Amino acid sequence: MTTSQIAFLKGHGTENDFVIVPDPENALDLPASLVAGLCDRRAGIGGDGLLHVVRSAAHPEARSMADEAEWFMDYRNADGSVAEMCGNGVRVFARYLQRAGAVAEGDLAVATRGGVKKVHLAKNGDVTVSMGRALIPGDGVTVTVGGRSWDARNVNMGNPHAIAFVDDLAHAGDLFSEPSYVPAAVYPDGVNIEFVVDRGPRHVAMRVHERGSGETRSCGTGACAVAVAAARRDAADPADPAETGAPVTYTVDLPGGTLVITEHPDGEIEMTGAAVIVAEGVIDPAWLEALHG
Repeated sequence: MTTSQIAFLKGHGTENDFVIVPDPENALDLPASLVAGLCDRRAGIGGDGLLHVVRSAAHPEARSMADEAEWFMDYRNADGSVAEMCGNGVRVFARYLQRAGAVAEGDLAVATRGGVKKVHLAKNGDVTVSMGRALIPGDGVTVTVGGRSWDARNVNMGNPHAIAFVDDLAHAGDLFSEPSYVPAAVYPDGVNIEFVVDRGPRHVAMRVHERGSGETRSCGTGACAVAVAAARRDAADPADPAETGAPVTYTVDLPGGTLVITEHPDGEIEMTGAAVIVAEGVIDPAWLEALHG
């Protein structure tokens, strides 16, 4: 590892940014320390996470999905820990595959630890990812910031979210620390908290405190959860024929850009947004040696 050169790219989806490491045959050892070093914004390349690009057949965690998806997104958090899935990351992963000539415009499947995700690369450059279905537990919480309190809807996208509709996004405060909420027992493992304002018909804007990270520029699962919560608030549940019986789409503005979220009558949620590759290069072997020395 210390004498090998590793090729990398840098990309982002609505400013959720990633280090991309192509490794089709799963030949690289990527310990947590190396991933954390690469994602370090001062001493490394910098990113919210790392996308390890591997053929499904070459990775023990993905071989069972190889018949459905040729490529596996071995996603790592910025601290080097392994994660199941990242919606913005899948869009950037698909954009890299297109840039590398591995896939063309149209439909493809990407294997993740959260299962096989369907992806569509559009001619206009947008990427759509099927994000699965939302769960809406009946219990919610009251969120408080700076003396103001709001009832927050509980939506789970594979991870927990509490969505509060507010009059002004500034009411969320600085979001450096987690806003308080009660009862705490609703989210025993913590929660992502979204603050949402209306911008127009089926058009909202949001800020988010991601558990363990503070405020982030974009959160794909959070945008999906917000769209679901807004649809229920607006009596636009696509699964209820008495209300719509047709797909429901919301535009969600985030600090890092805009995502378009569509919920279908069968509950499947699609997220559409931009995905950009901004740089590519080779990691200096001397840096690798120093990191592991």
